[in-house]
Amino acid sequence: MKLSLGISTCPNDTYIYEGLVTGLSFSPFQWEVFFGDVQTLNEMVQRGELDVAKVSAQVFPRVDAVYACLNCGGAIGYRCGPLLLSAHKNQFDSRQPVTLPGKDTTAAHLFKFWLSQSNQIDVRVEYALFDQVYKGLVEKTINQGVVIHEHRFTWEKDGLYLLEDLGAFWEAKTSTPIPLGITVAKTSLGKEVLQQIEADIRNSIDFAHKRGSLVSPFIKEKAQIQDHSVIESHIKMFVNDFTYCVGDGGWQSLKYLWKLV
Repeated sequence: MKLSLGISTCPNDTYIYEGLVTGLSFSPFQWEVFFGDVQTLNEMVQRGELDVAKVSAQVFPRVDAVYACLNCGGAIGYRCGPLLLSAHKNQFDSRQPVTLPGKDTTAAHLFKFWLSQSNQIDVRVEYALFDQVYKGLVEKTINQGVVIHEHRFTWEKDGLYLLEDLGAFWEAKTSTPIPLGITVAKTSLGKEVLQQIEADIRNSIDFAHKRGSLVSPFIKEKAQIQDHSVIESHIKMFVNDFTYCVGDGGWQSLKYLWKLV
């Protein structure tokens, strides 16, 4: 049986799925893999174009008539949320626009959650791909923006200013882990296939865990940043017990998020 899979090139995704997509961990399925940024994957799932995909958690209520949220393969955790950064100063300027990494991303939603909780509603937002947000901040063509993925580890080195840790804000307000990403699969595939997909994802995670090094050539080739220590830090932050099994705490955070969408 042939199945399409959409994931990003970020180290946590490639760490989780390397064994599956390269055939190094056993799977009864033939996997056709599409690599894309998270906003593109969100849009593809909303059009029903992928059988299985890693997407932003907040997009699920828009696709739950077609897709099931799997119990593994996602990105949920503590101290791992998106960051609101400034190119120029360490104080948020509500008169300046904020650039977000895609309108359907959980990062965009967490920023809007912070705005609403801070009683700041008249802020103009713009959108760009996640790597372009960071590039714009570094080149100072963007004044304020929300960054995700590997850039969480490089902003200080690149002379940017932290305005708000949006993940820490979420944790403080909700007392739940940060629900960043989920893996979804089409319900039309049937219960047995969905169970096998979950088993495949866990087998792929097991394969990665048993490897001597966190970073493989496959992961490094796909990463936006080639610094080995940054890639390792990324994997350690975003691949955790919630990745292997969402669990009660993970489902609690997801349901809290979905109520707000």
